[in-house]
Amino acid sequence: MSRDRGSAFLLTILFGLAVSGAALLAVVPVATTLIHRQQAHSAADAAALAGVRGGAAAAAALAAANGAELVEFSVAGQRVTVTVRVGDQQVSARATDEP
Repeated sequence: MSRDRGSAFLLTILFGLAVSGAALLAVVPVATTLIHRQQAHSAADAAALAGVRGGAAAAAALAAANGAELVEFSVAGQRVTVTVRVGDQQVSARATDEP
């Protein structure tokens, strides 16, 4: 009987490890998406602010420095709008030089 108990304990541990591993594999893509989204927000904000003073080149450089790709840059008066991409996340931000 004690031998059966040891087997049941081992199976319980293995089952727990399998469930934990499956849960971890389910969480990783969600966490990666959230990290990319936050990184894209930061890069878009920085790129928009840089674009107000330095134009599209400055916006692209700052987006790249923050791990993003500048997808779109537009100017309307003193308002700059940028769109950046990190992974599959695309985010827009605006900045202005007006008071």
